[in-house]
Amino acid sequence: MAAKKTAKNSPESPAKDAEVTPKPAAKKAAKKAAKKAVAKKAVAKKASPAAKKAAAKPSLDAIARAAYLNHCRRRELGLPGDHQSDWLEAEQQLAQPE
Repeated sequence: MAAKKTAKNSPESPAKDAEVTPKPAAKKAAKKAAKKAVAKKAVAKKASPAAKKAAAKPSLDAIARAAYLNHCRRRELGLPGDHQSDWLEAEQQLAQPE
């Protein structure tokens, strides 16, 4: 009788166990991705609307400093303008998300 070759003994086909269990590197990558997703959700939940509103509104001192720097830059460049435009520009610069 002719001898039959089985899939387990054949070097061309991988073992059934190798197909079922993922490689350790793939497991680690999947765990990292899951942790990042959970961390992003936690950060999004922590930032309340009141905290966002407070972060978007800079203090008057910070606006005044930025307005003064705008004024100095404008005078050095010889551009037209006034203190109100310097102040409004400073508010816009500080309100932009980083």
